[in-house]
Amino acid sequence: MLRKTIEIATPGTRLSVALRQLVIERPEQPKATLPIEDIGVLIVDDRRASYTQAVFIELLAAGATVMVTGPDHLPLGMMLPLDAHHVQTERHRAQIEASEPIRKQIWKALVSNKLLQQGRVLDHFGAKPNGLAAMAGRVRSGDPDNLEAQGAQRYWPLLFGKDFRRDRSAEGINAALNYGYAVVRAALARAVVASGLIPSLGVFHKNRSNPFCLADDLFEPYRPLVDWRVKLLTQERGEEPLNLENRAIRAALLSLFNETVLIGDRKLPLLLAIEAGAASLARALTAGDRTLVLPKSVPLGQDVAADTEG
Repeated sequence: MLRKTIEIATPGTRLSVALRQLVIERPEQPKATLPIEDIGVLIVDDRRASYTQAVFIELLAAGATVMVTGPDHLPLGMMLPLDAHHVQTERHRAQIEASEPIRKQIWKALVSNKLLQQGRVLDHFGAKPNGLAAMAGRVRSGDPDNLEAQGAQRYWPLLFGKDFRRDRSAEGINAALNYGYAVVRAALARAVVASGLIPSLGVFHKNRSNPFCLADDLFEPYRPLVDWRVKLLTQERGEEPLNLENRAIRAALLSLFNETVLIGDRKLPLLLAIEAGAASLARALTAGDRTLVLPKSVPLGQDVAADTEG
């Protein structure tokens, strides 16, 4: 089922639950309701928002993710369900026992796919991919040559200009990238948990303070999709800076979830594509099927028919 990403940004919003519906009450606006089962990610960007406990209970029980943002509109934290898969303990055990060669092969596939995706993004905007596809073919198990970083050095100047520097604390393009990455990462974390995996046990990322190392591993091939959306925004907005205070900018970034992408041999909305990718990662780590289902295109459009059957 295709679930929705909902942003709550009207100051003073009250959230509650009635009859399996999320009830949204905003000052001077009609009351709105939404089926709990339809929600995949709830983003609350309102310091004055109030909740009933039932909101968290019902959303988490339905497998949704709840995110709250800080004053800069960037996500500060999120809540995920703890019991999300019927053979969760069995998968946890298999994930822990996955060998180092298996982990390295998975990281190789993720890096190779990311490089191909970066090349597709550049190609979409008329820039020469500068050998990224060839580089993808040279990635070895575990990426000991760090081609992922070498690819980034070629990629960013070609996408946003030679003066662009990736800076996680900067405004404008960097802030828009941070926002897009954060919400897609949250959807990936939810999908990883729903696939019965331990989100903190990564195949490459190992930072001991990061509870979502595995989501960050799987995130790499999806980053270029966010880059694509931000680049498109810069073209649409011209000289106007990308300011996250502008709700339209945030809405445009969230619209990425409405895009259809080619993943494996199917066209799927992004949220379903993420779930398919996480399921394939679970099979690779725990069931011997090493084939990862990963993006093979930039977004195809929001009105493209998806292959949601099967």
